[in-house]
Amino acid sequence: MIRNIPQFLIAAPTSGTGKTTVSRLLMTLLTQKKLRVQPYKCGPDYIDTKYHEKACGIPSYNLDLFMASEHHVCKVYNHHAVDADVCIVEGMMGIFDGYDRSKGSSAEIAKVLRLPVVLVVSAKAAAYSLAAMIKGYVDFDPQVEVAGVIFNQVGGDRHEEMLREICEDLNILCFGCLRKYDVLKEESRHLGLDFSRKEKGSITQTMMKELERQLDIELLLEMTRRSVDVPDKPERRKRVLASMNIWIARNKESFSFIYAEHLEWLNGLGKVTYFDPEDNSVVLPDDVDILYLPGGYPENRARQLSAATNVMNSIKDYIERGGYTLAECGGMMYLTSVLMTGTDTRMEYNMAGVLPVKVSAFKGDMRLSLGYRSFEFRGMKIRGHEFHYSQVIESDEELTSAAQVYNAKGQPVNTPVYHYKNLIASYTHLYWGETGFMRLFEPLPGNPFLF
Repeated sequence: MIRNIPQFLIAAPTSGTGKTTVSRLLMTLLTQKKLRVQPYKCGPDYIDTKYHEKACGIPSYNLDLFMASEHHVCKVYNHHAVDADVCIVEGMMGIFDGYDRSKGSSAEIAKVLRLPVVLVVSAKAAAYSLAAMIKGYVDFDPQVEVAGVIFNQVGGDRHEEMLREICEDLNILCFGCLRKYDVLKEESRHLGLDFSRKEKGSITQTMMKELERQLDIELLLEMTRRSVDVPDKPERRKRVLASMNIWIARNKESFSFIYAEHLEWLNGLGKVTYFDPEDNSVVLPDDVDILYLPGGYPENRARQLSAATNVMNSIKDYIERGGYTLAECGGMMYLTSVLMTGTDTRMEYNMAGVLPVKVSAFKGDMRLSLGYRSFEFRGMKIRGHEFHYSQVIESDEELTSAAQVYNAKGQPVNTPVYHYKNLIASYTHLYWGETGFMRLFEPLPGNPFLF
């Protein structure tokens, strides 16, 4: 079924120019106009998608050409465009920044999905010199359609006039000139926006109207209307069992990095129960089929997690019985023996003790580990993304990695993959929205997990 709706990808020359702010602003404004805005995010980011969901009221889905195939990216996009009035894709980094030159970049995703690009350009301390830069981005790849520009951090009326002259001379549309507002600045947490804290400022309805006045939304919607081939009927996931019992750890701070496509995949398999590992009244029932411990910032809640011994022991018992468990990054840290934290004084907290490993998030031990990852396991090519500052500082000599992990260039990295009974644990946030993850596990007798 072919639908003709406004759809576009918001990109920028570099990070830090305001594309996330502009994306959220447009999502909020259009949602307030009673339009169903379907958000997406290029790349592996699981924080920006939370902002999208907050603005639109529906989940935001990741589109990543390293972690998934072109076919899967198109399928995810089209599937969730079925009921949308507008589709907005937020790009990542600079428009042509990929894992290998421009491979996997926002530009490549725009080409694969045939989306027009809205280029967000910071006009801070610049005027007509921006013409050369914009022309370069417009002409660099003829297959990338730049539909128009939104200028950010515009100083005033005269500054706006000069910026609009650029668009006139380049024969490119200007969709708006946003003024400088301190409230639009976001605090950063590591490399991402901090979703766990409340924003210092708030955008009032009066300011929203002012921001809307600075954008030509009608022109934007008109000039980005394109056809999209959506499925006639939503595809249902094949259920292996009549009803699987799936438990997922969820906490705003310590267990929150979950791809929306993964949740949809798991919901298609059976009943999903969310539980907070800080709630000491929680005990996993005997009939749990899958336990998923996603990433987050457990180092910020180490004291509370360590105090909830009942749920921690319950999880350990489940894993020791051979329960199917996937633990990613923060989830893996939760299963270690000790988690160290602190800025000036090193604090140690006992964790679940499934893995004989000590992990440190103490300021003096922290260093950034960032990038795409891949490894082979049980004949499968597994891909994902790694992003953390904590480090494994001590582990049992007998606990070896179950796979050699590589970066996007195919170079080996020292990230371990722990395989214990039916537990798979690693710093890598795996992307299994395309294939599911049950093929990672060795089926137990009488348990027909064949995906």
